[in-house]
Amino acid sequence: MRAGPARMRQAVGAPRLRAAERSGNRSGFMAHRKKKAFVREARHLIALGGPAALTQLGAMLLGVVDTLMVGRLGVHELDAVSLGNVWVHGTLIFGMGMVLGLDPIFAQAHGARDGKRVGLTLQQGLVVALLASVPIAACWTVTEPVLKSLAQLPSLAAASGEYLLPQIPSIPAFLFFMVLRQYLQGRGVVMPALIITLVANGFNVLANWVLIFGNLGMPAMGLTGAALATSATRIFLLVGLVGYILWRRLYRDAWVPWSRRAFARGDLWLILKSGTPVALQYMLESWAFQVATLMAGTIGAVPLAAHTVALTLAATSFMVPLGLSIGAATRVGHLIGAGKHRQAQQATYVALVLGAAVMVVSAAIFVGLRWHLPRLFTQDAGVIALAATILPIAGAFQLFDGVQAVGAGILRGMGNTLPAALFNFAGYYLLGLPLAAVLLAYTSLELVGIWWALVLSLAAVAAGLAIWLWRRGPARRRGPRVGVPA
Repeated sequence: MRAGPARMRQAVGAPRLRAAERSGNRSGFMAHRKKKAFVREARHLIALGGPAALTQLGAMLLGVVDTLMVGRLGVHELDAVSLGNVWVHGTLIFGMGMVLGLDPIFAQAHGARDGKRVGLTLQQGLVVALLASVPIAACWTVTEPVLKSLAQLPSLAAASGEYLLPQIPSIPAFLFFMVLRQYLQGRGVVMPALIITLVANGFNVLANWVLIFGNLGMPAMGLTGAALATSATRIFLLVGLVGYILWRRLYRDAWVPWSRRAFARGDLWLILKSGTPVALQYMLESWAFQVATLMAGTIGAVPLAAHTVALTLAATSFMVPLGLSIGAATRVGHLIGAGKHRQAQQATYVALVLGAAVMVVSAAIFVGLRWHLPRLFTQDAGVIALAATILPIAGAFQLFDGVQAVGAGILRGMGNTLPAALFNFAGYYLLGLPLAAVLLAYTSLELVGIWWALVLSLAAVAAGLAIWLWRRGPARRRGPRVGVPA
């Protein structure tokens, strides 16, 4: 007896249905696994990046406190410190970038469980930090003539020079602190630097109160006192972190006795090769924003103040993606050092998504509170109104800034530090700043035009880094670890 058409269709369709169910189950299972992998990787990155972000914020607060306390001396002193800090940041960032070039060596050596390489890199990093201190110190000794050559008021230039000279001995101390911070961070130990930085903020307030205004039996030293307090705080950071490392014995399994190898030219060259592009990247970015600030100053006092408000808010919120950048550099370096390139690619994807996500939240805050945030800085109606116009643009700026910061961190973890410097040069100096100059000269956009030019700069940098990582990310990287001869 022959089966009817309906029964035959049911008989034929049953295997297909079961196959579809199995396929659906597999798809659901794979989606669940991917979600779990994403969450697991995000936890790793947040555990590394969260304390790093707070440490950066704490370091930023040191400068804010100095400015607030010096401001009580008068406008002249405040202007002198602000001008001096521009020169400090523009030169000290060279040494900071060189030290950040240690990230891939520390992280990859730790990922490969090569404690001797970690310890040797620490010693070589201290040597590089000492060498980098020399040109920075030379720049600080000529602060006054340099600022005069930049058409600054002679009285302000002289006061800025007076403010920087007492700080020169603290340059190597600060860079040594950074080397030790990267040494711990490269091994996944991020809390000590945060703890010491928070304690240093309290020490900084006390030192400023004593030395600037003359308390606890000390004479009032004004601007010189502020400089000595800043210098003492940098030394405190170093002594505090060294003490913490010795107390908790955090050097175990990552230390070797000092030897001539610490001064080997070949090894030092590897660090310089990694660190120089990082230094250039940070210097190019810092100088670009200084140029943008000078452009804003040519428009008038109100636009300059509004620009400063928006830039300060952007710099503060930038600490979050900067922390993620540091966490990404460490995590990717660990995985590459362990030979887990595909997992490093997953960490790359998660880090970029997190960087974009947190800056979307930041952008929403900027837009929603655009009339309220400027009131934290000023009560001037004109400044508030213009800053409220700029902050939504700064929101777009934030999104791209987060992606480029995290992308640069991933490249540091890979040990491929040159692309970020090249993209920064192209984005700012071939696109953004020329466009800002054209918009300023030939349109009525004024400050709005400058900020849209900065947005396009960062969009170009972020896009370039994202494409580079997509095409040449950790999954496609093979070969010896950074700092390990082939």
